[in-house]
Amino acid sequence: MKKLLVMFLALFTVAAYAQEKKAPQSPTVTAESANISVTYGQPSKKGRVIFGGLEKYGKVWRTGANAATEITFRKDVNFGGTPVKAGTYTLYSIPNETEWTVILNTEMKQWGAFGYDKVKDKNVAEVKVPVTRLSAPEEKLIIKSNDDKELIISWDDVLVSVPLKW
Repeated sequence: MKKLLVMFLALFTVAAYAQEKKAPQSPTVTAESANISVTYGQPSKKGRVIFGGLEKYGKVWRTGANAATEITFRKDVNFGGTPVKAGTYTLYSIPNETEWTVILNTEMKQWGAFGYDKVKDKNVAEVKVPVTRLSAPEEKLIIKSNDDKELIISWDDVLVSVPLKW
């Protein structure tokens, strides 16, 4: 009986400690240019296969880690052929082997892409862009603007870019 009580207390202590301990999160990065600000969790490759592995082809992805990525346009923009008003949006994507769909959505403060199906009716842009294979893999996810001419997303051996016109 004593052994059972000691094991129960030990198990309870371990469970309580594990619940207090939060999973490590990727660092939050903000990339800015004259007309764009992007805030995202920056995951690392860590030897993993990212696209087609960790991030499944054909499934919506938060385009980062932790909370869904947020992108702010300071002026109205043509986002890959779709007119978008100045403002802040969540940035999602659907990776595929040769083409991605990059999505802007008005629902803010989303954790990951877990609730995406409930808010996908709030998409303001869904842009298909081709995949470019990198000659050397990127260890960390990078989202940036190229002089406000395009939004670039690169990680592992993949780069996609969405043309921007102001």
